[in-house]
This record gives sequence, structure tokens and C-alpha cells, in this order.
Amino acid sequence: MLPQGSRRAFAQTAAPQGTFDQITAQNGCPGCDLKLESLRTLKLDMPDFTGVNLREADLKEAILTGARLAGADLRRTELERANLDGADMTRSSMRGVDLEKASLIKARLSGSDMRDADLNDAVLTSAKLDNTDLRNAKLTRSIAIGANFSGSKMDGASLERADLSSAMLDNARLPYAGLDRIIAVDASFRNADLSGTRITSGDLTDADLSGANMTGALLRNTRLPGAKLKDVRGLDPKRMINLCGDARTELPAGFEPLKPCS
Repeated sequence: MLPQGSRRAFAQTAAPQGTFDQITAQNGCPGCDLKLESLRTLKLDMPDFTGVNLREADLKEAILTGARLAGADLRRTELERANLDGADMTRSSMRGVDLEKASLIKARLSGSDMRDADLNDAVLTSAKLDNTDLRNAKLTRSIAIGANFSGSKMDGASLERADLSSAMLDNARLPYAGLDRIIAVDASFRNADLSGTRITSGDLTDADLSGANMTGALLRNTRLPGAKLKDVRGLDPKRMINLCGDARTELPAGFEPLKPCS
């Protein structure tokens, strides 16, 4: 049995062999070594896991709303279908983490290393992912309405069919990211690097791409009513195929007006 007392005492006495029941009793385990632990379906509200090592642990379908996970080691951790709404995961190591179908509404992930993360079908509504490393991350069919990706590295990320409505991607790096069928209504890509991206069958209604680098980008069968592309850099009119817009659409000087959207 755990000695009664503070979470600090738990971290010192039980961290190497942290168990499901002990973690539940203490509502967390800050600074503990829980690498490879099986904690599937753990259910805690606002637990403290600050600085914890959960590398390759199994937390599938865990409910950890409001969790404190700042500075945690979550590399290759299994968090499929987990509920992390409102969690603080800032500055965490999360390379290769599995967050498929997880709920991260209003979660804070700023400054974290999320390279190669699986966020397919995840809910990231109003989440903060600014200055986050999301290179080669998978965000297919994710819902990121109102999310903040400003300044993030998203080179080669997969965002096909993602909903980025009202999302902030100012100064983000997205070279060669997959953006087919994205919904980015009222999203902001100001000064973003969109070089080499492919956007087909997307919806960029009222999106702001002012100052974005679109060298080598392909835009095909995409809606652009009210979109701001006047100051984009490197956009090739030959790679703008079957697009539609309206009288509010702002295109670079010399570009032909787009056909109206039906």
C-alpha cells in the first residue's frame, strides 16, 4: 500500500512500478516513471502528470480531462480515443504518439514535439498548437475548428479532409503538406509556407492567404469566395485549375477573375 501523504511521496516511493489503483488514488503521478505501463481506460479529472514518463504506455480510451502533462514524455504513447479536453501538454515530447480519434478540445500543446504523431480523426477544436513541431504528422479528417497552429512546423503533414475552419496558421510551415478536401472557411494562412502543397476539392471561403508562399502549389476544384490571395508569392496561374470565387475574391495582379461558385 502507498503511504499516506503528498503526491511527492508517491512519486518517490512508487514511480518505478506505478499501478492503475495507486494512480487513481492519488489522481496522478507527477514526475513518475510509468514507461510501458498498461493504464487503459484510466478515468481521472484534472490529474497531475507533470513531467511524467509515459513513453510507450497504453492509455487507450483514458479520460484525463484537464490533465497536467506539461513537459511529459509521451513518445509512442497509445492514447487512441482518449479524452484530453482542456489538458496542458505544453513543451512535451510526443513524437510518434497515437492520438487517433482522441478528443483534445481546448487542449494546450504549444511548443511540443509532435513529429510523426497520429491525429487522424482527432477533435482539436480551439486547441493551441502554436510553435509545435508537427512535421509528418497525420491529421486526416481531424476537426480543428478555431485551433491555433501559428508558427508551427507542419512540413509533409497529412491534413486531407481536415476541418480547419477559423483556424490560425499564420507563419506556419506547410511545405508539401497534403491539403486535399480541406475545409478552411475563414482560416488564416498569413505568411505561411504553402510551397508544393496540393489543395483539391477544398473550401477556402473567406480564407486569408496574404503573404503566403505558394511556389509549386496546386489548386484544383476549390472554392475561393472572399479568399485573399492578392499578396501570395510564387502562385502559378497554370496550377489554378477549375476554381470558383466571387466578387470579393482577391487575386494577384494580372490573374483572370474566377468563375462564380454555384
